Amino acid sequence: MVRRILQSFLLAFQNIRSNLFHTFLSVLGIVIGVGALVSILSLIDGMEEFARTQITQTSSLNAIIIQSKVHRTVNGISLRKDTFSIVDYEHLKELQNSLSKPTEPQMRVSMTGEVQLDTQRIVAYAWAMVQPVWSDTAKFSGTLIAPEHADRKDSIAVVNHAFVEIAKSDDQSMLGKIISFKGRKLTIIGVTAESKNKSPQIYFPVSLLSAKELHTNVPDVFLEAEKTEDIPQLKTEIANWLDKNYKNSKDDFTLVTNDFRIEQAAQGFFLFKIIMGMIVGISVVVGGVGVMNVLLISVTERTAEIGIRKAVGANRRDIILLFLSESVTVSAFGSLMGLVFGTLFTMAAIPIVKALTKVPFQAAYTFNTFFLISIIAVLVGIVFGTYPAIRASRLDPVEAIRHE
Repeated sequence: MVRRILQSFLLAFQNIRSNLFHTFLSVLGIVIGVGALVSILSLIDGMEEFARTQITQTSSLNAIIIQSKVHRTVNGISLRKDTFSIVDYEHLKELQNSLSKPTEPQMRVSMTGEVQLDTQRIVAYAWAMVQPVWSDTAKFSGTLIAPEHADRKDSIAVVNHAFVEIAKSDDQSMLGKIISFKGRKLTIIGVTAESKNKSPQIYFPVSLLSAKELHTNVPDVFLEAEKTEDIPQLKTEIANWLDKNYKNSKDDFTLVTNDFRIEQAAQGFFLFKIIMGMIVGISVVVGGVGVMNVLLISVTERTAEIGIRKAVGANRRDIILLFLSESVTVSAFGSLMGLVFGTLFTMAAIPIVKALTKVPFQAAYTFNTFFLISIIAVLVGIVFGTYPAIRASRLDPVEAIRHE
């Protein structure tokens, strides 16, 4: 059986080679359709990878966020609660110590206000935190804020370079100076040259804030797991700890993880793939009609040959197998050309996209794309080659031999 199939494909290849230009024109629809499909899938896969990279850079996928429910909804209107629970730094440390898996605690509070430096008053953004979250720590003078500073409630601060410029000073001279913010005196231990922050910023340990300040400026609290697979267990343990230590924890807190953002992005891109694939699929169907046209002409031109084959012992199955093999071969030929065309097109399009958008974007060629193209080649060959193959198999050998 395998030998007969191989012989059928060999004969099909010889017939295609003898009518190469005619075959190419007939499968032009498949070439265009498959080329467009390869381009779209590789570009969408590249967009998905770019989106994943951006999401992981802007938020940790291993973070379990503890959100205080500050608002309640009445008649569809959101109102701030008079009383609500928060997790302060001491509670966060207790929670961390109760967990069975290692985590890194983080807590951030954003505020604005006047910062007094000597006789100057500088309006700045203020960030109370456990430790810094800057990605660019190489451009840094002095010392970073560390968790031990928060544990000891050290009255220290870090300022950014924009703050230094407004103070008309330099990074080294700023170290050791004392600033005053909301009634507390802080010693500057470091200066960060953050390129993205053009406004003056100060940073200090979150443990210095009072409970009243935390209720006024609700903190962002989260625990970062070492391994993604630990998140479900840690999430359950955190929920149990909140239930134990807060009376109405279900009403006061929400636990959120960032992995849903990846899932949402993947679902969106998958939907986009399906819609664009259906649109481009029209070209593939047109190409399949071209394949059917080639085979119907082939049946007409080779009627006498078919009659001779049947006369010397070929049965209907042999004829069907011969023409289906030719159909699949023609379809595969068109799909291969479309694959090359689509790949070259995306390689030429990416530099243009980069130049227009200034985004470090790349096309992604995945195994799924090439596997899909292979499936399309076989399906188009079988679906659109079946009718010509059946028609050829039904020819009467005597009448076929007489055909001129």
